Amino acid sequence: MAEEVTYASAGVDTAEGARAVDAIKPLVRETYRPEVIGDIGGFGGLFSIAAAKGMEDPILVSGTDGVGTKLKLAQAAGVHDTVGIDLVAMCANDILATGAEPLFFLDYMAIGKLTAAAAQAIVEGVAEGCKLAGCALIGGEMAEHPGVMDAEDYDLSGFCVGIVDRPKMLSPEHVREGDVLIGLPSSGIHSNGYSLVRKVAFEGKAMAELTEPRSWLDGMSILEALLQPTRIYVRPVKAIMEALPGAIHALAHITGGGITENLDRALPKTLDAEVNLGTWPALPIISFICDAANLSQAEALKTFNMGLGMVLVVAADQADAVLAHLADAGEAAYRIGQVIPGSGSVVYR
Repeated sequence: MAEEVTYASAGVDTAEGARAVDAIKPLVRETYRPEVIGDIGGFGGLFSIAAAKGMEDPILVSGTDGVGTKLKLAQAAGVHDTVGIDLVAMCANDILATGAEPLFFLDYMAIGKLTAAAAQAIVEGVAEGCKLAGCALIGGEMAEHPGVMDAEDYDLSGFCVGIVDRPKMLSPEHVREGDVLIGLPSSGIHSNGYSLVRKVAFEGKAMAELTEPRSWLDGMSILEALLQPTRIYVRPVKAIMEALPGAIHALAHITGGGITENLDRALPKTLDAEVNLGTWPALPIISFICDAANLSQAEALKTFNMGLGMVLVVAADQADAVLAHLADAGEAAYRIGQVIPGSGSVVYR
């Protein structure tokens, strides 16, 4: 008789998948909001729309993203419990740019060989990111891809849904000449530009060189600095929106494309953002990468966040109040420029 070929012998261990689900259940439950219905394991995540009660015109806002090739550094370093924060941040910060409150999140993990321990470490980061963003992790997928991916390789993508009342939406149409630009600092390179980062700072380098503590990084190694998770800006921004209604006109999440190709997305076609260089501190790890790549200033500004992860476009008469509110909350913030007549571009001074 022919030998039986099972799913497990073909490379997919459904029993290990079940163990992985059991391992992550406590992490997932820690993210739950009151609107979550049921538990993970069903065919779909259930979430009440009670958050829309009292809104004049509730709008659902969705976003999807991944972590990109930063995962290669995490895999090389054996650090898997922070990239999930990056995943949530990239999605939650995007929908925050409309003024939306993130409600729930779903993740997708493709992995060469699934183990419960690896899945638990990755989802630990996703759950931490959800707690920082205030959203619930209500579902996801762990897909084992033998023969397609190397056993230790994995990729992540995420999906976030939020809600905002239409009269309170942030939008370029609210931006006015004279508005003030306020920058919130990044925690590092975040999750963009890592193909370039890997080329100039990782490939061909010995692990000892990458893991050596550096005084110019306050004792961190280069690898640690490169793996700092993306900052999530939901709490400080939502606090301003509640304390100072109408003060923020628009937001720009500074991701791939840097300041140059993201701040313009918060502008109408009749106005420019004039950014005053030198008004915020440079991050040593970003300066290190730019120097290693011999990047021109213009190229750097359209590649990396340059130390600013979110830029607020604020009414001029509210700028001091916004800065004071952030300072009282222990948040660093910088007045980096203003809105001037133009054609929807970012200009530098």
